[in-house]
Amino acid sequence: MGENTPMDEFCGSTFWDANQTWWTTDPDFTPCFEQTVLVWTPCAFLWLFILIDFWYLKASLDRNIPWNKLSIGKVLFNVGLIVITALDLIMAFVKKGESNIPIYAVDIWTPIIKLATFAILLIFIPLNRKYGVQTSGCQFLFWLLMVIFSIPRCRTEARMHQERRDIINSQEATPHDFSWETYQFCSFFIFFTFTVFMLIFNCFADQLPRQTKYKRGPKEIPELSASFLSRITYSWFDKMALKGYRNPLEEKDLWDLRPQDSCKEVMPTFAYYWNKNVRKNYRRMAVGQETKAQFSNGKVSFENPQKNGKKKGMASIMPPIYKSFGGIFLFGSFFKLITDILTFAQPQVLSLIIGYVEDYQKAPQPEWKGIMYSILLFVLASAQTFILAQYFHRMFIVGLRIRTALINCIYRKALRISNAARKSSTVGEIVNLMAVDAQRFMDLTTYLNMLWSAPLQIALALYFLWQQLGPSVLAGLAVMIIMIPLNGFIASRIKTYQIRQMKYKDERVKLMNEVLSGIKVLKLYAWEPSFEKQVLDIRDKEIATLRATAYLNASTSFLWSCAPFLVSLVTFATYVLVDENNVLDAKKTFVSLSLFNILRFPLTMLPMLITNLVQTQVSVQRINKFLNSEELDPDNVQHDSSKPHPMSIENGHFSWGDEDEMTLKNINMEVRKHNLVAIVGTVGSGKSSVIQAFLGEMEKISGTVNTVGKMAYVPQQAWIQNATVRDNILFGKSYDRKRYNQVIDACALRTDIEILSAGDRTEIGEKGINLSGGQKQRISLARAVYSNADIYLLDDPLSAVDAHVGKHIFEEVIGPKGMLAKKTRILVTHGITFLPQADNIYVMKLGEISESGTYSELLRNRGAFADFLMQHLQEGEAEEEEIDQIKRQLSQTDPALVAPFEKAILLARTESLSDSISVTSADSLMGGSLRRRKMRQNSYDSAASAASLKKKQENEGKLIETEKSQTGGVDFSVYKHYIKSVGIFLSVATLVLNFVFQAFQIGSNLWLTQWSNDKEVEHDTGKRNMYLGVYGAFGFGQVGSTYFASLSGSLAGLQCSRIMHNVLLHANLRWPMELFDTTPLGRIVNRFSKDIDTIDNALPFTMRAVLSQAYMVLATIVVISISTPIFLAVIVPIAFVYYFAQRFYVATSRQLMRLESVSRSPIYSHFGETVTGVSTIRAYAVEERFIEESDEKVDKNQVCKYPSLIANRWLAVRLEMVGNLIILFASLFAVLGGQTNPGLVGLSVSYALQVTQTLNWLVRMSSDIETNIVSVERIKEYGETKQEAPWVLESDKQRPKNWPEGGRVEFKDFQVRYREGLDLVLRGVTFNISGGEKVGIVGRTGAGKSSLTLALFRIIESAGGKIMIDGIDIATMGLHMLRSRLTIIPQDPVLFSGSLRSNLDPFEIKTDDEIWKALELSHLKTFAKSLAAGLNHEISEGGENLSVGQRQLVCLARALLRKTKVLVLDEATAAVDLETDDLIQKTIRSEFKECTVLTIAHRLNTILDSDKVIVLDKGQITEFASPNELLSNPNSAFYSMAKDANLV
Repeated sequence: MGENTPMDEFCGSTFWDANQTWWTTDPDFTPCFEQTVLVWTPCAFLWLFILIDFWYLKASLDRNIPWNKLSIGKVLFNVGLIVITALDLIMAFVKKGESNIPIYAVDIWTPIIKLATFAILLIFIPLNRKYGVQTSGCQFLFWLLMVIFSIPRCRTEARMHQERRDIINSQEATPHDFSWETYQFCSFFIFFTFTVFMLIFNCFADQLPRQTKYKRGPKEIPELSASFLSRITYSWFDKMALKGYRNPLEEKDLWDLRPQDSCKEVMPTFAYYWNKNVRKNYRRMAVGQETKAQFSNGKVSFENPQKNGKKKGMASIMPPIYKSFGGIFLFGSFFKLITDILTFAQPQVLSLIIGYVEDYQKAPQPEWKGIMYSILLFVLASAQTFILAQYFHRMFIVGLRIRTALINCIYRKALRISNAARKSSTVGEIVNLMAVDAQRFMDLTTYLNMLWSAPLQIALALYFLWQQLGPSVLAGLAVMIIMIPLNGFIASRIKTYQIRQMKYKDERVKLMNEVLSGIKVLKLYAWEPSFEKQVLDIRDKEIATLRATAYLNASTSFLWSCAPFLVSLVTFATYVLVDENNVLDAKKTFVSLSLFNILRFPLTMLPMLITNLVQTQVSVQRINKFLNSEELDPDNVQHDSSKPHPMSIENGHFSWGDEDEMTLKNINMEVRKHNLVAIVGTVGSGKSSVIQAFLGEMEKISGTVNTVGKMAYVPQQAWIQNATVRDNILFGKSYDRKRYNQVIDACALRTDIEILSAGDRTEIGEKGINLSGGQKQRISLARAVYSNADIYLLDDPLSAVDAHVGKHIFEEVIGPKGMLAKKTRILVTHGITFLPQADNIYVMKLGEISESGTYSELLRNRGAFADFLMQHLQEGEAEEEEIDQIKRQLSQTDPALVAPFEKAILLARTESLSDSISVTSADSLMGGSLRRRKMRQNSYDSAASAASLKKKQENEGKLIETEKSQTGGVDFSVYKHYIKSVGIFLSVATLVLNFVFQAFQIGSNLWLTQWSNDKEVEHDTGKRNMYLGVYGAFGFGQVGSTYFASLSGSLAGLQCSRIMHNVLLHANLRWPMELFDTTPLGRIVNRFSKDIDTIDNALPFTMRAVLSQAYMVLATIVVISISTPIFLAVIVPIAFVYYFAQRFYVATSRQLMRLESVSRSPIYSHFGETVTGVSTIRAYAVEERFIEESDEKVDKNQVCKYPSLIANRWLAVRLEMVGNLIILFASLFAVLGGQTNPGLVGLSVSYALQVTQTLNWLVRMSSDIETNIVSVERIKEYGETKQEAPWVLESDKQRPKNWPEGGRVEFKDFQVRYREGLDLVLRGVTFNISGGEKVGIVGRTGAGKSSLTLALFRIIESAGGKIMIDGIDIATMGLHMLRSRLTIIPQDPVLFSGSLRSNLDPFEIKTDDEIWKALELSHLKTFAKSLAAGLNHEISEGGENLSVGQRQLVCLARALLRKTKVLVLDEATAAVDLETDDLIQKTIRSEFKECTVLTIAHRLNTILDSDKVIVLDKGQITEFASPNELLSNPNSAFYSMAKDANLV
């Protein structure tokens, strides 16, 4: 053995004996090693990491765990251990007293070290209790190590005990004194038992703490009280996985958020560091300013960068992020470092296993070594699994917290940003900061560590490869490095294609959007085919781009799949060709292969990471710019209560943030208490700006503004939240029923609320989409009245409501007898009727106050005010009573003014178009969601609305059917549908090519094994070259097959998406009109954008990934089974475990993803709402409430997000353990099965090492497929909906070419309803119109006038009776035949984007001359000539760049071009000024002389010269005769209508 080492003397026996431990078939450690190293290691571990436990004590939010069985048990066993160890020490001294036995240092030091360690553990038990820490990882690991490291000693002690018994039992021995040894034996086993018990105790978590910072509800997340063991295996998540598997998860099944991730915990830290950073960047600090985040009753305040003096630079969000979240991040990075190192330990163990198999024939190593290597490989892999899971978990938490912090930071900033700064970016851009840029951080955190980890991995891999193969590694590396720019180049090409594809997609969706908005007009004109063709043209371009992308994608995947192969080929070729003596053996080959596999990942990641970083950098800059933008100056408005009046402005000069542009100049204004002050003036004179100045929204340049008291503000454009009507009115105040009802009556909301489906609990859509302008305005007013403030700023609240409602509101609310009579009020108004009742009037002109005083004073001045009155009257908006009232007031104040007024009024009279018929105010009639259809430009609802209002209420007013959110799995039929769309040939080709690729890959690897096992290669270069050549050939086979496999996959996906889009479009354009009424436009457009996009891009990619991963797993199983057939026995149970993990995961995760995306949009929509309504929020001073709401929404989103991240980790741990088992069995069987072929063993184990990642990916991707295939399902569902009657029938060909020749129209007992289950709108109408007659149709709103025309065009199909035109029943012909032979000039002119020409003649069948002639007749020729492009003039979406009148004329031109025998005129209500109207009438009279003309009239004067008049009432004809006949009968309904219109 040689001389003694210090350790030998320390123990008094040998410390390390290699012959006993390593070179033996029966290994064992020496007693000295067992008593020193194996005891000290766990203790050292504990002392090293106990700091982490101290940190957990400090960070814990809870306190005071009650004593319980577990903690008492821990204390008892811990004390027991201390007692035993102390006894050991005492016995050692006692032994020393009995001088004949020598004592060694080990007997004293080891117990002392153990005593110290157990003592600190004992201290921690009450500490953990006091600070509410329920479990400790550090302690668990210590006990685990202690138990494992004590096992060798158990074996040794037991053996020595046996030997001692043998000695005692043998007769001839001299009596020994074994008392010390026996004592040690007993004490050790008691010690070991206690250690095992402590380990078991540490597997469980302690009870719940009594005091917690946040209330712990029944739904608290189990993680908080899970033990360390449960945390690293994520077994606490099992309950959720099981629940999600049994039935789809809903929001109520989710757990509460962990308190430390909630806004309340994250924000203060972040705000603290942000404020510090702001102060650093904007130096000049106020004296004695505190440096803590200000917690005023739990509210967090962010400092304003602008406030603190001069800028040194932008305050950036990065330093606060590092400081707030850096700790956890670094902790995570530490885990990453460990896993990186573990990754490289695996190939080393692999080389040991191969070495073991190689020696098997020559000089076999003892079997225990092989088993040890296998187990070591398994332990390494498992450790990596657990640590990696923790690493990702940490990173996600950091990501979530950063996102929370940024979202809240941005939200709080948005509430204070100045108007100038807000103008510089749109609402959409600001919302994007939150939606996109904050999200970027979250995606980045996971990868950020790759910045140091990737270079480290590359360096380590190269180092180990160099050891294997020497400098020839560089050849392989060169190939890899060349690949990177190549890939970069292809990626940039793909990007340009993607941008192009996005452009086409946007074009296509925009066009679809127009088509769907104007679908009714398209149907009336029978123009669908033209637009279908346009959409398909764009789609073809899009598909071409996608095809190009597919080729490029195939080449990237081709590069990536051939990269590993080329690298190994080049490296091995270089290696064997450089030097005759270099021989590939199994060890070199497979260790190098597994190292190359490790290299692949960081090399792929680096370029991705760099682009990601660049994007995040951009995001950081955008967020910084926003957070550093100017805020409103709180000193704009003073609140000095010593001033005499509640509101005043003195010498005010104001601008909207642009220094040079003064909006208001020399404003002097005071409002006395309880007074009503009116501000009037022409449009743009600065009335609203004055109100904004009082609110402090304008930049004050000079002067003072003072307000005292609580404010309420009614903006000009009502701002309505997406909440119930009641919530909008209460606006955060508590509900006081009496006051609430009073407010509702005063604001004339009672009837509206009764009409709404669920009363005041009806939810209002975004931006108040299901309310009319008047309703929104009244709700906005009600909110102000209910808030019971002291000061009221009313910015023209009466403009959007009807006159009689306005009068009611003024009397009940604003006026001297209204609810606000005792308040201070400023009213901006256009209505002159209410001015006499104002206490004071200010007249604005060009941003200055031109005059002020009471009504009578101003009239006498004959200044700006009198002009204003005149102008107002001439605009002809004044009502009868209003004019009388003005006259009365004038005659009282200044009789001289009466004459000019009379004149003005007369002028107005003649121009005024009195719509005598729709007496009922449409506003009150049209209830809740009907309004939604109004936006659809459907002119024909009013009829249905009255009839079906009752029905509506029963049906909770849901016109729009709610979209079905899919739950549970997807039918197999959907997959079948997908495969059928792809086509058999491409499907099979893709499968076969993927198979061929795997076959080549396995082939080339088996060939390598063959090569590395062949001993003759050393002497025979010819043979060597043959091996190399075949290996190369295999490789090129791989490369070719992967290219075509990837290509056929992509093309298959394209084929499918082409077919599906065409089916969808075809079906959608053939929907009956009623389907368009009940389906919101957005939902249909969503099919065309989102779902088609998924099928274009996401699905083919995931399909390809799943295929290749699945084949990869198969290949692994095949390879392992070739080398060790017994492996097949294990595969079944493993597959079983895998299958269950996968099913559980997919079900749970899919539902969690759905919930998460549902809960994400409210954050953004609430933010968008806030940004638009920010001035209202500031006026009412409810910022805090909104911040809280936003926080709540973010937290709610985290509640859904967190479990889905955990689900990923849960799955990863389970699957990777399945993979690790595969590794274990592959290596064990290889070692135990007496396998003699080292190459095969190397192959099977290196395949097994890859399988964990593949398995993980496979599940991810297959669940992605399930998520994405839903798009196919939704499109399929739309493709199978009900269709309208066929467009073209065979029988149409027999019909006369120029039908209808006569133009006779007869209705025979005709009945029609809008939809199944609604009442009839026409109830048995019968009349006869001979060819060429002009007939007017009149009736009150809802009488069925529009239904008549719609029935004529079969937009709504008959429910009984028939319509004949020229003796042919129209129900028997194809829709296009019918619709193209009738002409209609619809009520609202719909134009489509495109050229003027395509708007007149989409099928391009008319000549230029014909078109110019039509333009001339419709009085558009001069306009068209004046355009540079003439007929090719581009018309924007919806015809925005033409005036309404011009649009109406374009519709007339369309009618003139078609010129059929029957013309239907749905008269434009008030879109046209009188001149245009006359033009249209003239043209129609002259051009359509011979035609039958049906006019739906709203103004009687247009139909007084028609041949017949039909008067409709409630869907039946009450009168049918010539107008003169009806007018001569004073009892007729027609007569009374004419009387209302002052025509008789």
